[in-house]
Amino acid sequence: MTLLQKQQNLILIGMPGAGKSTIGVILAKLTSRGFIDTDLLIQTSTGRPLQDIVDRDGYAVLRKIEEEVLLELSVCNCVIATGGSAVYSETGMAHLKSNGIVLFLDADMTTLEARIHDYSTRGLAKRADQSFAEMFSERFTLYTKYSDITITCAGLTHEEVCSRVMASVRRTDHAPSL
Repeated sequence: MTLLQKQQNLILIGMPGAGKSTIGVILAKLTSRGFIDTDLLIQTSTGRPLQDIVDRDGYAVLRKIEEEVLLELSVCNCVIATGGSAVYSETGMAHLKSNGIVLFLDADMTTLEARIHDYSTRGLAKRADQSFAEMFSERFTLYTKYSDITITCAGLTHEEVCSRVMASVRRTDHAPSL
């Protein structure tokens, strides 16, 4: 079976504010794929906003729920926007990578801070004593560990990021049809 017949997923990882959901919708339209946002799956399955889960149960519970949602995904030919903390689950990432190309949307701190002014409402799966900059540093290592392709997003529009994603995926030897 060729890779084109597999109908691989395009999996977006990156920090909150990197544009995973917005870019994911645009990529899905451009590539005639379905779109899945795992943060929305978490909220739908629990009936609760992410921030409520963090506030009441703690960040570790949110990460566990996120891992369960990732492991339950069984889709082909989709763009999947993951939550920023998906990379904390080694088994979840291995499951996603088994039928997909992982794209790290690498947005710098300046871009992230310009896009999101109040992180207290984002439902971040982080320790209470951890600053956003510390979380950024910790996660950056994980994003680069799991990514097949890194897209530098600083200074680009969402459409420009999508163009780079599509060009990068076409250049790889595991390119699905775009």
